Amino acid sequence: MAQLELNGVVQRYGKHLVVDGVDFCLESGRIACLLGPSGCGKTTLLRCIAGFEEISGGEIRLHGEVVSQPGHCIAPEKRRIGMVFQDYALFPHLTVEQNVAFGLGRQMGEQAHLRVRQLLATVGLHGQGNKFPHELSGGQQQRVALARALAPRPELILLDEPFSNLDVGLRERLSVEVREILKREGSTAIMVTHDQHEAFAMADEIGIMYEGRIQQWDIPYNLYHRPANRFVADFIGQGVLVPGEVGEGNSVRMELGTLVSDTPVECNETCTGCDKGCRVDILLRPDDIVHDDASTVQAEVLHKAFRGADILYTLRLTSGTEVLSLVPSHHNHALGEKIGIRLDADHVIAFKRTDEKTATPAARPVTWMNDAARS
Repeated sequence: MAQLELNGVVQRYGKHLVVDGVDFCLESGRIACLLGPSGCGKTTLLRCIAGFEEISGGEIRLHGEVVSQPGHCIAPEKRRIGMVFQDYALFPHLTVEQNVAFGLGRQMGEQAHLRVRQLLATVGLHGQGNKFPHELSGGQQQRVALARALAPRPELILLDEPFSNLDVGLRERLSVEVREILKREGSTAIMVTHDQHEAFAMADEIGIMYEGRIQQWDIPYNLYHRPANRFVADFIGQGVLVPGEVGEGNSVRMELGTLVSDTPVECNETCTGCDKGCRVDILLRPDDIVHDDASTVQAEVLHKAFRGADILYTLRLTSGTEVLSLVPSHHNHALGEKIGIRLDADHVIAFKRTDEKTATPAARPVTWMNDAARS
């Protein structure tokens, strides 16, 4: 049985629809993430799961029990849910140990004291129990907040933008550490963030939200390499959609070369194949385009972003189409310089081309392989 189930969950504020028919389930011991831009409904959905808000439609189940549906909402304190807030919400007048123990209630026997000490050791704060929150760094305060949420052994942990107040380096390190802690405790958790690096570091599965709906619920690898629609393709990672045209033999022609599919072209949700001449847009990631001095395809360097081991180049093709290429940093080219490039894509996604410019769910993705990858 799933630890958490959402079936057609809807939330409105007056006439404003914020969450629009969300469905997903989360198995015990898994870590999930709701990822999306500001205003997409992810924090509202988390508050509905916690019981802070009553829902307008659908139902939420914990261990098979309905905890939320219109006209019925079990109080947050009765849901056995732990919450880690964006601002930590620690009690400034209590010590670290007292903050962690707060979730255990007033019954502070030897077992409770042992649980607190074990958690402090687990989160790397052994010997820090007598300090007050203001004596700790931001990362240490976040660990205290996590330990407090874990103390009563809740059935589900909810984390609302837990690393947003930390600097980038600490955020990346702590996201990995928090995942390890949750896995060690065997906890089931859902995190909300707009930062895909945090989501990829933390989550087993991720739900991409846009305009109140889950656009794709999947593992990180599939979100990057098999996006379900144009919004996911644009939101996850970096890349560009390059125009192409379907040829013979499951091939598609584009300015950078010809891609060949192992299966018939399926470029939208309604047809099983695309005929010759069908126009498509092909998603190319920066690692799909390789710098090659021997290539006859030339591109002009428009922009460059130094990243240490690599440089991310924005390149303009002869047609004016712009593409991205991730190149080892010892290939340091000047702006305006022409460089040789070639296509090295063994996992490319194509969508049926439309005239619409908005990022809305569109075509079903198709996996392509070039001739070199197939051999």
